[in-house]
Amino acid sequence: MSNQFTHMNRDMSSRKALYRDLVTQLILHGQIKTTEKKAKLVQGIAEKLVTKAKNNDLSSRREVAKTVRFLKNADGKYALQILFDDIAPSYKERLGGYTQIFKLAPRKGDGVPMALIRFVK
Repeated sequence: MSNQFTHMNRDMSSRKALYRDLVTQLILHGQIKTTEKKAKLVQGIAEKLVTKAKNNDLSSRREVAKTVRFLKNADGKYALQILFDDIAPSYKERLGGYTQIFKLAPRKGDGVPMALIRFVK
């Protein structure tokens, strides 16, 4: 079974909310620690959002706003603002591969493989 069709033991609305939350936290903090499976799924979503954000027009902002939550970071900047003003312009010349995943030690409680996903510098 490929990762693309994983249901993560959730119904569709819960799965969609999980992915939206993880992508928003990735944008706000630049990196997140999660399970390998979730990191691989979030990577595809984040890559597509950065590609859309590189256009920096109203249509792109509306498309990205459907996925990214309306949250602020510690500096008071919204996730959508960070994506369009900070992240996307830094990848203007890059065609893809905006994120990378690092495998970490398994979680102590249940042994699930963990990973760190972050934006490439």
